[in-house]
Amino acid sequence: MSSNLIPLKPSGTLEDNRLALDKEAIKNAFLDALFYMQGKFPALATNNDYYMALAYAVRDRMLQRWISTAAAYTKQGSRTVAYLSAEFLMGPHLGNNLINLGIVDTVKECMTEMGLNFEQLLGREQEPGLGNGGLGRLAACFIDSLATLEVPAIGYGIRYEYGIFFQEIVDGWQIEKTDKWLRFGNPWELVRPEWAVDVKFGGTTEQYIDEHNRLRVRWVPHKIVNGVPYDTLILGYRTNTANTLRLWRSEAPESFDFAIFNSGDYYGAVNQKITSENISKVLYPNDQELRGKELRLEQQYFFVSCSLQDMFRILKRQNLPVENFYEKFAVQLNDTHPAIAIAELMRLLVDEYVLSWGDAWAVTCKTFAYTNHTLLPEALERWSLAVFGKVLPRHLQIIFEINAHFLEEVRIRFMGDDARISRMSIIDETGERYVRMAHLACIGSHAINGVAELHSELLKQDVLKDFYELWPQKFSNKTNGVTPRRWMVLCNPKLSDLISEHIGSDWIKDLSQLKRLEPLAEDAEFRQRWRDIKQHNKRIFAALALKRTGVVADPDSIFDVLVKRIHEYKRQHLKVLHIVYLYHAIKSNPSLEVQPRTFIFGGKAAPGYHLAKLMIKLITAVGEVVNRDPDVRDRLKVVFLPNFNVTNGQMVYPAADLSEQISTAGKEASGTGNMKFSMNGALTIGTLDGANIEIREEVGAENFFLFGLSAQEVYAIKAGGYRPQDFYAGNQSLRDVIDLIRSGFFSRGDSELFRPLIDGLMYQDPYLLFADFQSYVDCQNKVDRVYRDYELWTRMSILNTARSGKFSSDRTIREYCKDIWHVESVPISLLTHAEAGIA
Repeated sequence: MSSNLIPLKPSGTLEDNRLALDKEAIKNAFLDALFYMQGKFPALATNNDYYMALAYAVRDRMLQRWISTAAAYTKQGSRTVAYLSAEFLMGPHLGNNLINLGIVDTVKECMTEMGLNFEQLLGREQEPGLGNGGLGRLAACFIDSLATLEVPAIGYGIRYEYGIFFQEIVDGWQIEKTDKWLRFGNPWELVRPEWAVDVKFGGTTEQYIDEHNRLRVRWVPHKIVNGVPYDTLILGYRTNTANTLRLWRSEAPESFDFAIFNSGDYYGAVNQKITSENISKVLYPNDQELRGKELRLEQQYFFVSCSLQDMFRILKRQNLPVENFYEKFAVQLNDTHPAIAIAELMRLLVDEYVLSWGDAWAVTCKTFAYTNHTLLPEALERWSLAVFGKVLPRHLQIIFEINAHFLEEVRIRFMGDDARISRMSIIDETGERYVRMAHLACIGSHAINGVAELHSELLKQDVLKDFYELWPQKFSNKTNGVTPRRWMVLCNPKLSDLISEHIGSDWIKDLSQLKRLEPLAEDAEFRQRWRDIKQHNKRIFAALALKRTGVVADPDSIFDVLVKRIHEYKRQHLKVLHIVYLYHAIKSNPSLEVQPRTFIFGGKAAPGYHLAKLMIKLITAVGEVVNRDPDVRDRLKVVFLPNFNVTNGQMVYPAADLSEQISTAGKEASGTGNMKFSMNGALTIGTLDGANIEIREEVGAENFFLFGLSAQEVYAIKAGGYRPQDFYAGNQSLRDVIDLIRSGFFSRGDSELFRPLIDGLMYQDPYLLFADFQSYVDCQNKVDRVYRDYELWTRMSILNTARSGKFSSDRTIREYCKDIWHVESVPISLLTHAEAGIA
């Protein structure tokens, strides 16, 4: 990178230099930040210094919008969405902010003229891995859409010092490394220590009579930690709105004890600091051990308590009574992680603000809404009473009281139905007693939603059936969506430019306008340009794959992609069975005509999930054999891209030809990767699961490769006594595949390595791989035939993009605003220093 930067003299006023979006102003701001923020000049500056300088220059241009937004919300007392989520998987900020400001080309020209490589600067940003997968990425898309739609909103979460682990693949096994995303600094956040709050843990409770002769409860905690807010600006696309993502960091009230230090106990002097900071140290600490369980519960309560106390601070600042809390804030619980907020709001209202129980409960129920994200029973959080009572003794009392009132309502409504009462109780009494957090969320919320039409129906029919029968009016569906700003404009600029060239750029804020592309599917010249862009994207990904894995991927092959969290229900191992099927067919007949394919995998397994790690090992082991076998002659290649995250996703989705969405029907709540693929012109092969159903409805059954059992058929086959051995015995191809893996062929002769996976399939197969195997193989054969007709494939690709408008997170957020939150947009006018009252 050149250090021959063009010297520039500042021009105009300070305010002009920090607000203007022209090239000269941006260059000035960049050099100013390099000098005054980084303390460097070009001869000494590193790539990271240049990135930080550019980030600060861009952030300056966002701050006016942020302050103007905050001023408008304060002045108008706007009803505000508070989005509580344990995860916010934001992805890199710089590129997204440049798009939303509308200055990508301007900044790129600036950097080029100054002798710097713009793409390298973008690549310097450390991705904040503050989420595990779809849940956190959905939260990020939602707050992008809230700002774009000019809806007053605050995202609340945890500022994890170490995010989701960095994944390396060593000898085919996943190795977890610490994600040190903060090691070079984070220019996008602003710390607000003046708004820090105290959070209590443990201890005991005691009753007392206050000065007004009221019986009250005092919580005497074992420890107190400080929650310090760090604010990140969330800019809307081409709007003046900049909302806030407020993430909490835990700190000790006193980080150093002089008395203990002077006594010679040097470690003890900082012990409180260490234990306090542990709460926000790591995303999802391993909870196999008791201390891990306690720490997870502490994390959830910590960010919820901080956030609710912050809302009360805002309420006070705007001179609003606490009884109006629900009128000011619509609080959305993103899954069960923040469900303790219901008990915490009750504690604050009853213990701190002295509302009666009835009044406090009315406020609470009108405040919260709950989004359920899973159909897997093991994913519905619950806490043993021993752990819960130790960490949150006051909240356990509150939950018992909430439960008592609730069960009385159930008894009256369903008289004599003791089994229903047992099923619906917040406290699971069937063995060791547990607090069921999903039940607490349902009871304390005025609205409950699933995230795809099938998911919402299955919640009503199965997982939350009892609650639906009690309160059908609470339930609705809000199919997920993703933001087209990141997942089309940023990650696929050539395709976005082609679309804008033909239908204008308004589609970026109104994705339904993509429908106007449909007639162009019949335009031969447009199809050729569409194919050229796909090939360009595939070449970029092939270069990345070669650099990261050493595998040569042919851009002319089908890029067949399965990237998502590694889990048995997502069935990455079904994809592997298909690869082995093709490999066995080629070995049996080396002259077999097979459309060349590159199978691309990516995803992380939970550190304690051995079978998922073994699935990764199987993928890489099969790839190791297939990739070097001369009989295959490059017809099949297997790539496992390590450390799949938002940054890598931005390379993968535009390059994909085929999107693998092959979960067992009835197991995936929605999925959002399926939407990102479809928007970028990939065709889907999938089951009738999650949002796949709606994607198929939108793009047309003829443009979707469907296979496998439906959710109803899955239930029926299991109810009838599913025997995977029968499918094995009755299908020669399946036997060949399983026997080849079991023999040790892909494990260097070790027939024991994959035994846990193979035995699990042979004798349990809970996710019905064997039942869906032949349907999947037949459907993949159809994919092979269709791809050979490149004009037909391109038409189908164009129509997938053209008909993906429903899956914008803007549409989802509009539905939440109308049906659940009842909030209105608030257009923002930009303020100058003087108008903000700080001149």
